[in-house]
Amino acid sequence: MLTEGIFYDTLRQGILAAITMSLPILITALVIGLTVGLFQALTSIQEMSLTFVPKLTGILVVFWLTMATMTQTLVAFFTGHIIPLIQGTGGL
Repeated sequence: MLTEGIFYDTLRQGILAAITMSLPILITALVIGLTVGLFQALTSIQEMSLTFVPKLTGILVVFWLTMATMTQTLVAFFTGHIIPLIQGTGGL
């Protein structure tokens, strides 16, 4: 039986897993965006591809480097919270 406590605990753990997996990519996009924006403001270069290409490259590199950690986080969440709920053995 899925009670409110189990539901909210699973929801909290899912949100925490999503934040943990997306944080490296978001921080990379923020740092590269701020750096390129500052460079554009200082040099008065307003080229749209100047912001897009470095940000996309940085995001792809960070995604590739953290893919194993993201997979481990997702697998741990599913094996620790979702699968026991489906089997009926999970609960508080």
